[in-house]
Amino acid sequence: MSCNKVTFRLVESYLRCLNTPRSLAIWLLFKNNEHDQLIALDIDPNLYLDPQMFRLDYLATKFLSKADFLSTSVDKKSVALKGFLDAEDRCREINRDAFSTSYLKHKRFEWLHSAISRKIERTLSDFSADEFFDSANWGPGVTLNKFVKRDTSSTNKFRHEGGITHDLRDFIGELHALAYPTWKISFSHEIGNKIVTVPKNSKTDRTIAIEPGINLWYQKSIGTMIRRRLYRLGCNLNSQERNQKLARLSSKTGHLATIDFSQASDSISLETVRALLPARWFLLMDITRSQFGSIDNRVLRYEKFSSMGNGFTFELESLIFLAIALSVCKYLQVDSSEVSVYGDDVVIPVECVDLFREICAIYGFTVNVQKSYSTGHFRESCGEHFFAGINCKPYFLRKVVSNEKDIYLAANSIRRVSHNSHLCFCDIRFLSVWQYLVSRVKRPCKIPDGYGDGGFIVNFDEASPPRARHQIEGFVTRALVDIPLGYFSDDHALLLARLKGRSVDIGLNNQTFIRNRTKVLRKKLFVRQWANLGPWI
Repeated sequence: MSCNKVTFRLVESYLRCLNTPRSLAIWLLFKNNEHDQLIALDIDPNLYLDPQMFRLDYLATKFLSKADFLSTSVDKKSVALKGFLDAEDRCREINRDAFSTSYLKHKRFEWLHSAISRKIERTLSDFSADEFFDSANWGPGVTLNKFVKRDTSSTNKFRHEGGITHDLRDFIGELHALAYPTWKISFSHEIGNKIVTVPKNSKTDRTIAIEPGINLWYQKSIGTMIRRRLYRLGCNLNSQERNQKLARLSSKTGHLATIDFSQASDSISLETVRALLPARWFLLMDITRSQFGSIDNRVLRYEKFSSMGNGFTFELESLIFLAIALSVCKYLQVDSSEVSVYGDDVVIPVECVDLFREICAIYGFTVNVQKSYSTGHFRESCGEHFFAGINCKPYFLRKVVSNEKDIYLAANSIRRVSHNSHLCFCDIRFLSVWQYLVSRVKRPCKIPDGYGDGGFIVNFDEASPPRARHQIEGFVTRALVDIPLGYFSDDHALLLARLKGRSVDIGLNNQTFIRNRTKVLRKKLFVRQWANLGPWI
């Protein structure tokens, strides 16, 4: 067993609390190291009539589905790379045909294709060079530059970044210096991006592309421009709340379907974008994207237009799926007021599901039937899970519980799960596992919900915090706080970061914070209002 005593006891106690045949089966598989069978387990919501019974079995089934400490025979990296290359093959087929015979495959495709492209054209409209240069910014992640791998702050990127592909360098020419006269940059040519894998779940990793820094700077500009235009259309990519609310509503009424796609980011083919987007937008995206990628020490020319890691992929796929959904509703004369899109999470009327799936397939997108729901009482979208209006969001144990902070996170996740199915109190069946985790901390911090996971979230009477002094309305407690590591500088890169970069990277006194590098301290926490979860009943 590749987990410690606390983790083993947590798994045992949590599954015992659920107390269903499914949770017993999962415990036996986990205990006996039959982890290949464990991750192969699935659950069909259509086989359930009782929402509470489904919820318990769903919590059990999903509990270890993303654990990285299971002893499986699955090579998750190989599975991810195979899926990536398979998506390339599908894009290659789309590019070769270029929709010249698509109207023969589907009698309604010609009308819908025209409607979709018109919808995208009206949504994007035109843009100015000023908007393009003003919207550029850094993303939060790494780039190909070796100096940015450990410090991804905007200050450090302004200091060291210069990676750019040949196409973008030829296009940008002297424009970059004219647009940013205070940014003195030395370009370094890159062939393209680099494909790597990151953890996803117990079955497979996720493939992402690490882009050249200057390409990413301008890709983020295009993404911001698309996001701004989608917001005007009523599609807010800054919030998942609309999708989540519609998922809950449709789990009770059944009039909407939640659709998810398999490898949507890797399935955006070159010819799909060329056929659907206005020529000026397509040209700009084509210049800023990486047309080549390195994978396993070999270079390939992409059949896909962009992949995850590109600065505009998320906005581009949202735009395409929204245009398809709205056009399908218009063709079938169905009300489209409740259509909602967030990346590859789509909410659409159930009457439109079949046609929507068919048109998406022609463009090269494959609906994930295991995570798409149009019948029954279950719906899932943007991380929220509902069965007949009841919140079934599971707790995913992703890694071994190895320190005090991990214990707080596990205990709080369990308490939130216990509260989800009740309005005014917590489900007492989870009390024993929660108490076990509390007992593992000698000096526990106690905090209300909504202030992170730096302590055990408890009710006011459980914490009994002292009042703040000096006539300040509120309370004082203690919590583990992540303090970002930083460094002080006064060079030109700091000035550029303050003028243009992401302000969250920069503190007072010329300090730059390094993303994802923190130290954990026990500090006082001021609480203005204490939110109660209710007693254990």
